[in-house]
Amino acid sequence: MKIRRFTPIQKTFHLLLIATFLTQAVTGMARMYSTTFFGRGLASLVGGMENCLAVHKAVGLAMIVLFACHVVYALFLIFAKKINSHDSMVPNLRDAKDFFAHLRWMVGGKHPRFGRWGYWEKFDYWAVFWGMVLLGRTGLMLYDPVETSRYLDGSDLNVALWAHRLEAILAMGYIFIVHFGVVILRRDSFPMDQAMWGGHVDLETVKAERPDWVERLEQTGELKDRLVESPSKPLTALSYLLGLTAVALGMYLLIGGLMNAPLLPW
Repeated sequence: MKIRRFTPIQKTFHLLLIATFLTQAVTGMARMYSTTFFGRGLASLVGGMENCLAVHKAVGLAMIVLFACHVVYALFLIFAKKINSHDSMVPNLRDAKDFFAHLRWMVGGKHPRFGRWGYWEKFDYWAVFWGMVLLGRTGLMLYDPVETSRYLDGSDLNVALWAHRLEAILAMGYIFIVHFGVVILRRDSFPMDQAMWGGHVDLETVKAERPDWVERLEQTGELKDRLVESPSKPLTALSYLLGLTAVALGMYLLIGGLMNAPLLPW
């Protein structure tokens, strides 16, 4: 038996974020590594360097629209009172306690009783939120630098370029190393966490990892409404194909970027 964790809207947001983020990673790194064979190979995926810039700008605007839609969606859930304090993504004191309890568990302590969201999931969410604000703002400044220079000093564009580049590198490093590692290498999720693809996870796994959430659902009578059957094998196979392809691309970008970093004209 499975328990539903994510709605179709949330899964759609996540899928669109994956597609746009990887597109921006490919086109952005192609331009950053334009003097290397690695960068030219990435650029060939979209038809050359000139197309890289056009695609990067277009998908960047799409990401900003997607981010705005997510903010509207989140505000709707808040004002419609469809989110209670237990389901909130806002960090609190308990998250800090869970973090240290988790560290103690890793060396032989008692496993903390997580609720619906773990501290690392909240960190993931707000890291992306902050990253979108910074990347979106600097990206808009760089979208048409000539027009931007009519209102800002040229040095501001230099700062925007480096802030945009460094935040992008930080985001890719975190997603490709930490986030991919969590959704793949954990014992209960290997070879890939299905939560965001099918929207559900195994009930017994959730009882072990997030007992507070399951107990609260049982007390409120919501648990039976969240139970779903296992997905079909074709859909599961498709999710593995898409997910592991994204991971493989991320690993290629990470390794290729590190190997070719000495060749960049810093």
